[in-house]
Amino acid sequence: RFVAKPCAIALNIQANGPQIAQPNAILEKVFTAITKHPDEKRLEGLSKQLDWDVRSIQRWFRQRCNQEKPSTLTRFCESMWRFSFHLYVFIYGVRFLKKSPWLWNTRHCWYNYPYQPLTTDLHYYYILELSYYWSLMFSQFTDIKRKDFGIMILHHIVAIFLISFSYVNNMARVGTLILCLHDSSDALLEAAKMANYAKFQKSCDLLFVMFAMVFITARLGIFPFWVLNTTLFESWEIVGPYPSWWVFNLLLLLVQGLNCFWSYLIIKMACKAISKGKAGKWNPLHVSKDDRSDIESSSDEEDSEPPGKNPHTATTTNGTSGTNGYLLTGSCSVDD
Repeated sequence: RFVAKPCAIALNIQANGPQIAQPNAILEKVFTAITKHPDEKRLEGLSKQLDWDVRSIQRWFRQRCNQEKPSTLTRFCESMWRFSFHLYVFIYGVRFLKKSPWLWNTRHCWYNYPYQPLTTDLHYYYILELSYYWSLMFSQFTDIKRKDFGIMILHHIVAIFLISFSYVNNMARVGTLILCLHDSSDALLEAAKMANYAKFQKSCDLLFVMFAMVFITARLGIFPFWVLNTTLFESWEIVGPYPSWWVFNLLLLLVQGLNCFWSYLIIKMACKAISKGKAGKWNPLHVSKDDRSDIESSSDEEDSEPPGKNPHTATTTNGTSGTNGYLLTGSCSVDD
């Protein structure tokens, strides 16, 4: 309200939301009570009932699907808040860890375990991170529905359980390494989103490339060969296996599985961008449609003509059921 919104206004980011669908009681009833993605048969029935052409009905459903999505201004403010948090907590973690012996020698995570003192700085770091993930857990249900909604819910549950479990079992030393490592790339992603909303495309592309490099290096390189090495092997050697050891490492392996999934999406998007760049005049680093999370493709491909009175049936184009190239079914998405 006091920082992000004035910044957005200074960058000429408008509060305009998606186009509003015109009121229609019949279509509204179908949308709210039956389906948001009508199939070909239902579209044809609605076309005859309303004397609208199929394409106009498809357009109405797309507009209705998108009209409750937040404006670019709202999304910019959300990204700026997350950017501020991730930047702060990462800097705090680095400043805390550089004074800690276990950053330089991970075997110190297990010396004298479990009788390790819990310092005020470490306690504050944990509570701050846990509070943030709880806030994400609740806001996930009121926020934009992402393509990876289920994966993100799983991630938040695992993160909350891991933070709480490591705190209760006094595995906080290795926990701080995990937290700081996973915070290293998030601020760059949010910065790329803000640049995208402000239409600074070159900055957006550069920030996303930096994010992808840090993300993949941290989560596919440093995390398995540094963190998992100490939790699986050094802890076994120094402390020995115990019930909590199995649970903790199982959760960390699940986190690594999620890291691999997101890295795959990032690499897939980068390969797609490069291939399109070679095929035509297209910026290979254009990242406004990130498959990883909430930078998704827009379904606001609307024409300006009003609903007509010339119903036409759907045809099949290139093996896809659609009308003039418009898909009959699909998920609601928003250019984020």
